[in-house]
Amino acid sequence: MKVIIKKEKILSSVIISERITGKKESLPILSCVLLDSNKDLSIKATNLEAGIEIKIPCEVGEKGIVAVPASIFSQTLRSINNDKITISTDGGNLLVEARGTRTLIKAVPHDEFPVLSRNEDKKKGFLIPRESLLKGIQAVSYAASVSMIRPELGSVYISIKKDGMVCAATDSFRLAEKKVKGSFKEDGGEILVPLKHAGELSYILERISDENVVLHVADSQLTMDSESVRFVSRVADGTFPNYQEIIPREFVTEATILKNDFAEMLRKARVFSGNDQYVGLHLYPKRKIFTATAQSPDVGEMSDSIDAAISGEDIDINFHIGYLADCIASIDSDSIVLGFGGVGRPLVIRGVSDSSFTYLAMPLNR
Repeated sequence: MKVIIKKEKILSSVIISERITGKKESLPILSCVLLDSNKDLSIKATNLEAGIEIKIPCEVGEKGIVAVPASIFSQTLRSINNDKITISTDGGNLLVEARGTRTLIKAVPHDEFPVLSRNEDKKKGFLIPRESLLKGIQAVSYAASVSMIRPELGSVYISIKKDGMVCAATDSFRLAEKKVKGSFKEDGGEILVPLKHAGELSYILERISDENVVLHVADSQLTMDSESVRFVSRVADGTFPNYQEIIPREFVTEATILKNDFAEMLRKARVFSGNDQYVGLHLYPKRKIFTATAQSPDVGEMSDSIDAAISGEDIDINFHIGYLADCIASIDSDSIVLGFGGVGRPLVIRGVSDSSFTYLAMPLNR
């Protein structure tokens, strides 16, 4: 193998691939990236549950293939100041050269590297705007459970229909749903992408420039294809909750407020809430009062009010601050509407001018 390549392109590709590598000591090949030079340079990585292949244009002098530890390779590339790098094999190992620097990295037998599956029939994939898929995942993934004890709660739900895509996630205490408008030739069904892999997919989508990507779902596997990147992930078994049934249709109290005012109120409440991270919301429509309170024996207490248009009944209700604050960045609207189902019932948050996003949070029992 011998290729001449730009440092920026290979370094960014190796950093992305390094996230997908495995950590099993019994399988050292999983901690490696596989470099394969043919018409261009291909970089592959896998942890057996997810895999990635990135193709990079370069000058190929000799074809070849080699596997090296991802962390050592990325650290080596970071230390090089030159724009162009020469990568070649020397005695079965990887030689990285640039002006004033020469590094030999011991290779791992590449025959053990797992084969990444491939979708040959690209026509069966769903063409989706990259930005839309990225926004859909980022708008809901924080609401998923960090545990996979119940796979349906530890995953991001993606449903592709003819008229668009829906992304949703819930940990049973809160729920986030993002609707993405689109037009597809046919329904694509429903899949559950484990939270970890959804995060990896989001990371990749942020760092590629393609306008559109293609999603394939087959054989318990999700594949995302772009011009230069292919990401493969297993999907989780399970059935996502029928969450539409738990979203209240009517509210006893409603408040319309500025999103930034609410965010600042919660930021201050977080400081004074101590380890519990509880915040009390107090709404009195007739007196036009919207107040948040928080207290901690170690820090003190606060009570702040903001301007709000309020209707309905008086209500005093407590929430975990994170369950309210996490959704704010996902709302593309300057003003938000808070709909309270009542004491012990869910709160629904939506943007005044953003009907694509719905968030539900359950109150605390105190």
